[in-house]
Amino acid sequence: MIKSMTGFGKATAEIPGRKLTIEVKTLNSKQLDLALKIPGCFRQKEWEVRQLLGQRLERGKVDCYIGIETTGESSGFSLNKPLALAYHRELKLLAEELQETSADLFSQVLRMPEVIQAGREEIGEEDWPPVAEAIREAIDRADEFRAGEGKVLGNDMAARVHGILLLLEGIAPLEERRITALRERLLNEFSRLTADLPGRSPDPDRFEQELIFYLEKLDITEEKVRLKKHCDYFLETLEEPVSQGKKLGFIVQEMGREINTIGSKASEAAIQKIVVQMKDELEKIREQLGNIL
Repeated sequence: MIKSMTGFGKATAEIPGRKLTIEVKTLNSKQLDLALKIPGCFRQKEWEVRQLLGQRLERGKVDCYIGIETTGESSGFSLNKPLALAYHRELKLLAEELQETSADLFSQVLRMPEVIQAGREEIGEEDWPPVAEAIREAIDRADEFRAGEGKVLGNDMAARVHGILLLLEGIAPLEERRITALRERLLNEFSRLTADLPGRSPDPDRFEQELIFYLEKLDITEEKVRLKKHCDYFLETLEEPVSQGKKLGFIVQEMGREINTIGSKASEAAIQKIVVQMKDELEKIREQLGNIL
């Protein structure tokens, strides 16, 4: 089963006075690259979050965001009343001493340092299990997204490999005509050379040996057989239960090697045209593999 490295998953969790939103986004990367954006109250759980992400997502650029929203009667801030009263008392005395009657002492007090304090986001250990479960749910959804994208990519690559196999079948009749035409041309050249050199004719047996050796060097039967095996292996690997992006990349390298050899050996224009079409399909497969887990 092929999986893409592109995915997205989202989940929520409820704990007393808090609602948490977890988002997991994945993109292409050769290695596992984790980026976490989590509240300070979860810093001690960062390693555990990284383990959850790494175990399931394996590879890719992974962004994980955990947001906290205050719910219920929790105010999210507190008023330091003793400090506010102390500020007000001192400011009032100062205003009286300066005979300042227009001062808005209340607004001045509210602006003084540490009078209004942000609510602390402390979360107890007993609140962690539902949060961890929500993280796993977001990861599961991102993984499902990857599987769906991977199915589309896998179908596209399989179709292109079948296209290469179809093009390979089209080489066989061209190869037979090529070898026949090449043999006839060389025999005609040999006959002409023999006629031009009376009494000094080349050895026909030696010529036949050299001709066989030359044609064997240009034969592409082995390359065609290996290319077909590589294509079949590629299709088999697509069906494996675990996504094998790197393995598929190695198979594609071998496919490209055989296609290049066929192109270098075949001097027939029609075969060269087929080789170009094969290379085009193979390059599109390579592009798709860049997003395969």
